[in-house]
Amino acid sequence: MSQANPAQSDSVLADLLDLERLEENLYRGQSPVTTWQRVFGGQVVAQSLVAAQRTVPPGRFVHSLHGYFMRPGDTKVPIVFQVERLRDGRSFSTRNVRAIQHGEPIFIMAASFQIEEEGFEHQDVMPDVPPPEELVASDIMNDAEHAPAPIRNYWKRERPIELRPVDLDQFLWRKKRSPRQSIWIRGNGVPPKGRAYQTAFLSYMSDMTLLDTTLYPHESSVFSDGIQGASLDHAVWFHRPFDISDWLLYVHESPSANGARGLAYGKIFARDGTLVASVAQEGLIRLNENVRPFYE
Repeated sequence: MSQANPAQSDSVLADLLDLERLEENLYRGQSPVTTWQRVFGGQVVAQSLVAAQRTVPPGRFVHSLHGYFMRPGDTKVPIVFQVERLRDGRSFSTRNVRAIQHGEPIFIMAASFQIEEEGFEHQDVMPDVPPPEELVASDIMNDAEHAPAPIRNYWKRERPIELRPVDLDQFLWRKKRSPRQSIWIRGNGVPPKGRAYQTAFLSYMSDMTLLDTTLYPHESSVFSDGIQGASLDHAVWFHRPFDISDWLLYVHESPSANGARGLAYGKIFARDGTLVASVAQEGLIRLNENVRPFYE
């Protein structure tokens, strides 16, 4: 994390990611008060990264993380993060993190850090979409009034992340669509400065809305009573720094769903078109009995 004190920031997310140090390589994090029955996966990913960052030599920045969700997180108790220092080489450092509750791991993650180096450069081109200023947030709230109860409840509660979908009909699962979507995302409040918080923020938001894309062709949602949905694994590759106070475009695509699992890829662009990160996730999308289309 940045050396800036998150308590001096207006960012709710910054406070959430400010872990308490218990002992060498051992940290404790909290969960926000919420009506959700389990901890949001992006929170555990981001807090695990923060724990790992605090054990890495200065001047080394995360370039990738790979994690598996083992058990649902309990929002009522703290999470303990145990860091294992696997390697510190001349250019790279590797860390393993176990997020623990009730004596059992709920998430395990490996993360790799690198000194800054120069080399070959190329990247994908950002899709041509309307800017976030043309996608008024209040429209989402108004349209969500006609959405199912889980959607309405989600949009009415306070969140550390603001979303502006490029295609609102797609986002609200109104009709059968292709397994693709694009969403502008930014944090609420004034974030702390520094690359460490920047990557932790991106890790948090990278788990939002990604699994939804696997269900668009099937006229369903992770909010549906007919779907048992959960993230199974999560990977992020960090390519370039970005301005954390501005909007990011999160582009999703799902190439496959099979065996009660859905696979989704994500690309995260800065407003100026810079590709800042890539994401991959497989999730459980188990069909329960008597499932019906989401808007039936």
